[in-house]
Amino acid sequence: MFSSLTKTATQIPNTPLSNYLIETLNLPKTQAQSISTQFSHKSLDNPHSVLHYFRSLGFSETDIRSAVGSVPKILFSNVDKTLKPKIDFFLEMGLVGSHLGKFISNNTAILTFSLSKKLIPRIENLKKILVNDKSNEELIKVISRCSWVLTTNPESRLLNNTAFLESCGIVGSQLSVLLKRQPSLFVLKESKLRDLVSRVSGMGFSLDSGMSLHALHTLSALSEESFERKFELFRSFGFTEDEFVEMFRRAPVLPRASEKKLKLGMKFFLNKIDLEKEALIKSPRCLMLSLEERVIPRYKVMQILKSKRLLKNDPSFINVLNISEKEFLRRFVSRFRNDAEELLVYYKGHLLDSLSSSPSKEESP
Repeated sequence: MFSSLTKTATQIPNTPLSNYLIETLNLPKTQAQSISTQFSHKSLDNPHSVLHYFRSLGFSETDIRSAVGSVPKILFSNVDKTLKPKIDFFLEMGLVGSHLGKFISNNTAILTFSLSKKLIPRIENLKKILVNDKSNEELIKVISRCSWVLTTNPESRLLNNTAFLESCGIVGSQLSVLLKRQPSLFVLKESKLRDLVSRVSGMGFSLDSGMSLHALHTLSALSEESFERKFELFRSFGFTEDEFVEMFRRAPVLPRASEKKLKLGMKFFLNKIDLEKEALIKSPRCLMLSLEERVIPRYKVMQILKSKRLLKNDPSFINVLNISEKEFLRRFVSRFRNDAEELLVYYKGHLLDSLSSSPSKEESP
């Protein structure tokens, strides 16, 4: 009976607080009432101080609404003793203005953490990994991109995973690069991280190489099922498992491309222009290039040059794709003065053939 009475009492809305949140933050009535029931006997003095403080920092109304909506109890935090020391800590790191507001709105619970026992030690651990980051620019990117490294329980995971990666030969600047590229790796369960490293090593990557970092990033970003689907797609175009793995070693970012992009790319290279499969195995990055903006326009230009017999030599199309925009225009457009205008129309105008103008046909199996 007493528990029932207590439950009923705590569900009584704090009408002044509810009205205050509706009027000052434009919160929906249902949300404002729901928040007010959590603080049925609280006055408006503290919420007013908290909102005034956030606004003085330059937080947008949207960010303040988001922060209050996700962690309502911050309305009753002591500004001088609880909020200000933590906010000052992030300000000193370089998070200011709208960037600070956005970070806090997305990670409001961080303001409930102990500054000395949690935030400072966790930040210091990250700084030890991020070598040569004196301005804290990379640190800010990491915590903004993957707040898990601060908001979960990373002390043991971060330290253990860092030690494990170092034992694999990923040290110094490479460790720093990995943290910037895929910070979630550092808060994985150690068993999952060990499994990822084992898979990367099993595919022939040297763990102390830069390519292994890309591979770890890819395998951590894709589920095993998704990675398997990418392999099945390549197999449908005649690639063996060994050939797919070789392409992955040469371009570890390749499996992160969408299945649609990879499929259209292989149809163009293998079926449309009859490129040898071995050429794609040696240069798989070609499949990462934009068909509409780079591959097909350059192919069109090369076809025109060949039809007019303007080329003394027949350059490899793969090499043509890999040169810079400036170099391509110099070597294959501007130097042919009598034909430069026509070539530019095809190149810059993207007058694509039926491959791109009929996507439904091109995407059919």
